[in-house]
Amino acid sequence: MEADTTANLIHYLGYGSFSPGIVDHARGSWVVTGDGCELLDFTSGQMSAILGHSHPEIVATVREQVGRLDHLYSGMLSRPVLDLARRLADTLPPPLEKAMFLSTGAEANEAALRMAKLVTGRHEVVSFARSWHGMTGGAAAATYSAGRVGYGPGAPGNFALPVPDRFRPPLVDADGNLDWRRQLDLGFDLIDAQSVGSLAACLVEPVLSSGGVVDLPPGYLAALRDKCHERGMLLILDEAQTGLCRTGDWYAFQRDGVVPDILTLSKTLGAGLPLSAVLTSAEIEERAHERGFLFLTTHGNDPLPAAVGNTVLDVLGRDRLDLRARELGDRLRSGLDELASRHKVIGDVRGRGLLVGLELVDDEVWGDADRLGAAVTRRCAELGLHMNIVQLPGMGGTFRIAPPLTCTEAEIDRGVEILDAALTDTRSGATG
Repeated sequence: MEADTTANLIHYLGYGSFSPGIVDHARGSWVVTGDGCELLDFTSGQMSAILGHSHPEIVATVREQVGRLDHLYSGMLSRPVLDLARRLADTLPPPLEKAMFLSTGAEANEAALRMAKLVTGRHEVVSFARSWHGMTGGAAAATYSAGRVGYGPGAPGNFALPVPDRFRPPLVDADGNLDWRRQLDLGFDLIDAQSVGSLAACLVEPVLSSGGVVDLPPGYLAALRDKCHERGMLLILDEAQTGLCRTGDWYAFQRDGVVPDILTLSKTLGAGLPLSAVLTSAEIEERAHERGFLFLTTHGNDPLPAAVGNTVLDVLGRDRLDLRARELGDRLRSGLDELASRHKVIGDVRGRGLLVGLELVDDEVWGDADRLGAAVTRRCAELGLHMNIVQLPGMGGTFRIAPPLTCTEAEIDRGVEILDAALTDTRSGATG
């Protein structure tokens, strides 16, 4: 990257830096820089472009809708919004049937938290200790994986719940496996001790993505729901990255048969365009409305992104991309498991469907797994693969691997081949 290309940009990536090169265009599973470098996109943009980049049906929808109806006053309604609300409700189990549409996941989580606080008349919020729910006020207060230091006090009444990490279990049973039931009990014992009797909501991801692609153990979500309801709390599930077929089911919570009180969607709903949603029951919506629920944004319930959302649902259903995610996920996991058998720095491969985590561990060459992960990421980019590494202190470097649901078997295999070469080169001293 030329020295002056970022001269007018605010650096917003924390301690991270911008990727090298200037992206010129993208199509399908590939991103191309201005100098012709082709990168296989194993992050679906910002974990969002589940239909790949510039999907022809999304492009056609945007062209048609922007010439017909793009933006409205927040109190006006349009056919794309009404259709998307009805169609999303049809994909969900009862009683989730009421929807509102916003632009980002942070906005959706913010609205969900405000609704839960208004309906319960309480203010305390529980989320995981490695959570990421957004950078707006309430969402940031419920985010623990990053962004807490240096900004002053967050919203009062936010509590962290220990993460049920099966690879690095903080509590184990007699067999050495994660004792998540005991961990959950202890976590709520601490929350109860700190609470002032005003527990309103628990906001969690079914698979912690920024927290290291940690899949909740089977049974955990049901037990968490029971803990919430025993205390009069609402369970809010943030399916920004797991919703709409990415995990092999339309929604990740379906595996456990647990229906949340409030569901938030983003990223995958717009397939790369800014669209998010809050969904809840008629009972909760009615109580919120009676108490004057207020959440307005400039682009709330806008027709253009809603039209895109309808096209996303068209493609997901017609092309059975839930099944496709399972099939491609099995192929990806098989390839990564084979790498793990040859590269001892791979400590764990985990996840569901096409949301997969690969965790590196410390080794004698690089020492710290975070340093190794950063070096492997750089080498992958040099070889033509865009990967995303999570770097949380004490956890090691974990790749979040989330290719588009529309990618091909050959592209999955190519990504695994590049990662194999990057691991080999990095540890042999060929790069870094």
